[in-house]
Amino acid sequence: MKKKLWTGGVVFILLLLVLAACGTQGAQPDNTANVETGKQSDNAEPNNGANNEGSSEGNAEGAETETRTITYLDQKYTVPAKAEKIVITGSVESMEDALVLDVKPIGAMTTGGQFAPMFAPITQDTVGIGEKTQPNIEEILKLKPDVILASTKFPAETLEKLNKVTTTIPVSHISTYWQDNLKLLAELAGKQEQAEQVLQKYAEDSRAFKEQIGPVFKDKKVVILRVRAGSLAIYPEDVFFNPSVYADLGASVPEEIKQAKAQQTISLEQLSAMNPDYLFVQFAESENTDTPKALEDFQNNPIWKSLNAVKNDNLFVNLVDPICQGGSTYSRITFLEAVKNSKLILEK
Repeated sequence: MKKKLWTGGVVFILLLLVLAACGTQGAQPDNTANVETGKQSDNAEPNNGANNEGSSEGNAEGAETETRTITYLDQKYTVPAKAEKIVITGSVESMEDALVLDVKPIGAMTTGGQFAPMFAPITQDTVGIGEKTQPNIEEILKLKPDVILASTKFPAETLEKLNKVTTTIPVSHISTYWQDNLKLLAELAGKQEQAEQVLQKYAEDSRAFKEQIGPVFKDKKVVILRVRAGSLAIYPEDVFFNPSVYADLGASVPEEIKQAKAQQTISLEQLSAMNPDYLFVQFAESENTDTPKALEDFQNNPIWKSLNAVKNDNLFVNLVDPICQGGSTYSRITFLEAVKNSKLILEK
């Protein structure tokens, strides 16, 4: 009898041990799963790319995570639904468009480490992100931009680096696309109606002024040139300020301008052979750092003084800010207004 009791007791104790072991093993997977989930959450890195459908923060608010597709010059780009943080690098055209639409970029290129004075209205709180041709990728990355407006002048490797930060749109530097450029920024900033009003007003103003200035330019040779690196440069009829002079104001296109395929350096003797009746000259110190007195030297030259435009007091130097690119909306508007208020019209 004692043997049976002892045997039964042993079996009972073993059964309790087995049950205890099973209970411990059953609880373990839940604890492990909780720890692993916590690690994944803590280590997750937010993706700031333009193709995001969401981010690690603010997922509860759909507006912060939505994207949209926009089209610019037949190319499609994915950007946030609200592109509020815009960086501009390399594209002076985009900076000028920002002036027109009062868009304040969070980051923008500098000239000699500073923003050009003409951009003061939109750069009070803007961070410098490198020079025009040398964007600082690290500084841009810190700003976590929604979109980057770059330049078609940038080499492919620069655009590739910028695209790794976020969606980068190469903005054309060709005057032909001036309206497309303005509409691009307007669409990003939600200012489409304002852009349409600006374009419509310019079309009306230039059309009216063309009739007024037509008799002044009739049968006259009109040339606009730029002093760069100490040399005189002319441009094709659809580049720089030439569209304003020839298309918008109706001056006849000189043969030398028709033949120019790109920026073309000419000598003072070649300018003398052209002998313009009206001469517009743009000279920026930032483009002539090694030859700061280049324009002064030209003006003191007897050949320059013999030009019809100079002899008849029809020379206009820096009629608008020399930083202006010429083909943008801002350049066109300011050039038109400057001509209206110049001696060219007021003294006729």
